[in-house]
Amino acid sequence: MVKVIVVGGGAAGMMAAISARRKGASVTILERNPRVGKKILATGNGRCNYTNVFLDVKNYHGNNPKFVYSPLSQFNVETTIDFFERLGITHVVEDKGKVFPLSFQASSVLDVLRYELDEIGVEILCDSYVKKIEKERNVFKLTLDDNKRIKGDKVIIATGGNAMPSSGSDGNGYDLAKSLGHNVVSVFPGLVQLKLQGDFFKRIDGVKIVGTATLLNNGKDIGEDSGDILFTKYGISGPPILQLSRRALELLNKNKKPVLKVSIISGKSKEELSEYLKIRFTYMPKKTIEIGLIGLLNKRLIPVILEEAGIDKGKIVSNISNEEIDSLAEILTDWRFNIIGSKSFDFAQVTAGGIDTREIDGRTMESKLISGLYFAGEVVDIDGDCGGFNLQWAWSSGYVAGLNATL
Repeated sequence: MVKVIVVGGGAAGMMAAISARRKGASVTILERNPRVGKKILATGNGRCNYTNVFLDVKNYHGNNPKFVYSPLSQFNVETTIDFFERLGITHVVEDKGKVFPLSFQASSVLDVLRYELDEIGVEILCDSYVKKIEKERNVFKLTLDDNKRIKGDKVIIATGGNAMPSSGSDGNGYDLAKSLGHNVVSVFPGLVQLKLQGDFFKRIDGVKIVGTATLLNNGKDIGEDSGDILFTKYGISGPPILQLSRRALELLNKNKKPVLKVSIISGKSKEELSEYLKIRFTYMPKKTIEIGLIGLLNKRLIPVILEEAGIDKGKIVSNISNEEIDSLAEILTDWRFNIIGSKSFDFAQVTAGGIDTREIDGRTMESKLISGLYFAGEVVDIDGDCGGFNLQWAWSSGYVAGLNATL
């Protein structure tokens, strides 16, 4: 019986263990936390968005995004939904193709995975931190931080990346891979809040709008997303911002100067909004412009918006010029900010970068450098957009790694 050691008990590691055990291997998971699957509980705001029916290779990033083709085709969205249905997860599809358990509890997904691991006889050793992996002849020897040694025929590294270190992801997998001769593409936070240049953000901290965010590079639109946008004391957050953050940070890392355009009122063009404001202001000629914008904008935004547009907040509406109205309409449809950074890995949902995919066989997830060594999940230089794409990568790569580790 082939003995498979899975390093990491997250989504990819648990799937790898189930896949390998179902094919007859003896499987042991080494998990550094007191329990497996801690990060799953935080996914989808605690509801676990575990895949997406609109999955496409375009939703993935890395030095070679096409690397995902084979794993995703071997264990696709339909296979994933069926896999979890058989474990007990009734699925429901929400906006933008996001798939959730009908219980809307991430704990449901973790519970059925843990039950299956126990049911099929996967050994789980928690509080087990792997500090060294060696291969002597055809045997892998893993040393834990308490100097305990474990041997196996095959090893799957599924330790996650650097994102959300409170879940146990501290980048240890990169060190283990490097010690075995692998290269690691520089890592940085992905799906993370952005820091913006400006001295007024503390005044609008906590203000939420429904608008559109656009990422610009040299004035060219390179990405756009709409939804809830949250201003913070350091800059900006919300799902549209997280979606654009990877590309923004990629540009910053190349010493580029990305710009974020926010459309607070995104349903109208600048010209259409300008005409609307002119009509609106005829209804309230005696009000100050600050009072005249109540009901159109969040009250806490109004003073800052007027400052940005160069309009005195105490100015009477009937005295507002057409040029000032045009300036106001421009800010509301095309407010631009210089991006200067992001929040840390502590706040990121995923890690961009990772083990170089050129050194991994995408058909099997096996190392091209060391036979019997496999990789799965976030530790690899693949990361996905928000919406279930990262968990789908974990399931697919974990399944393929576990399957092939038994051969």
